[in-house]
Amino acid sequence: MGLVLTVDRPRVALTRFAVPPVLPDTGDGWTGDDQRIGFPATQLVPSWTARTPPGSWIEVELQAVTAEGRRTKWYVMGRWSEHGEPRTSVAGQGDDDGDVAVDTFVARRPVTAYRVRVRACGAGARVDGLAVMASALPPHPSGSPPSGREPVELDVPALWQHAHAGHHPEYDGGGANWCGPAATSMVLAYWGRGPDDLGWVGGGCPHPAVDHAARGTYDRSYLGTGNWPFNVAYAGSYGLRGFVTRLRSAAELERFARAGIPVVVSLSFKERELPGSGYSTSGNLMVVTGFTAGGDVRVNDPAVPDGRVRRVYPRAAFERVWLRSSGSGGITYVLHPPEMSLPESDGNW
Repeated sequence: MGLVLTVDRPRVALTRFAVPPVLPDTGDGWTGDDQRIGFPATQLVPSWTARTPPGSWIEVELQAVTAEGRRTKWYVMGRWSEHGEPRTSVAGQGDDDGDVAVDTFVARRPVTAYRVRVRACGAGARVDGLAVMASALPPHPSGSPPSGREPVELDVPALWQHAHAGHHPEYDGGGANWCGPAATSMVLAYWGRGPDDLGWVGGGCPHPAVDHAARGTYDRSYLGTGNWPFNVAYAGSYGLRGFVTRLRSAAELERFARAGIPVVVSLSFKERELPGSGYSTSGNLMVVTGFTAGGDVRVNDPAVPDGRVRRVYPRAAFERVWLRSSGSGGITYVLHPPEMSLPESDGNW
């Protein structure tokens, strides 16, 4: 018998929490009840949308429960302010139970439950949306066959991050590293949302909203603009709802495209692994805008070297580099107006 390759789907559970509209600005803030995951999870990612008037900010924390029933300490998953101080992840929290890798709690041994806590500092902070994604990634993720349906393509504005090379290098070095701000700005523009206080950007900028998003998502500990929850929270400042999750296949991406919702995906690859990309990356964010009749993936890829942002990537190659555990494991963030209905879910959104 020849070699048999075992494939599996990631186990993912996304839970949304109802946070009181007014958070106390002293003490422990708001703490949710224990949330059972339903499987042994190895990673937890919270995400939120919030409004923080000048002088206020929020802190989001997680506490996990191990398979033996023991509670971990509380881990700080982010301190967020719309106005920049503080806006930071917190490094150096690792212990025998796990560690925080910028925006992700990575368990050293599987966890079966967790609690989430939100503290408010200063008056007037409110949380409009809070979600936590728990997941366990398989060693050999599976792909999905084409749906055979008519092609679909959403009219998402195409923004190229390299057009901002050298801009505001204090925010992650300028345009060469701004895939996250470019992707988030594309989705905001698709929904007709975004900032209007752009005078500080400077003249000659082709799309000043990208510079604004870089400033508005910059993580002062990570020293980068690719913090997933921070990009969701930034979009929330302009009236969108959103969350970070893991999708399991291009078939799930297609559900969003056919519902009229472009989503942002995180992936890494060598140039040879993603035909038509023209570059290699240790981590990139791009917007999925649709699918061809043959099932290949239409994207707006802000990192392409030649400025032709609208791309079509082969389905199998795209799924492979997006879903594998050595990359992002299918990380996706979904941004949408509050009134927009999401497609049917299998528990991961």
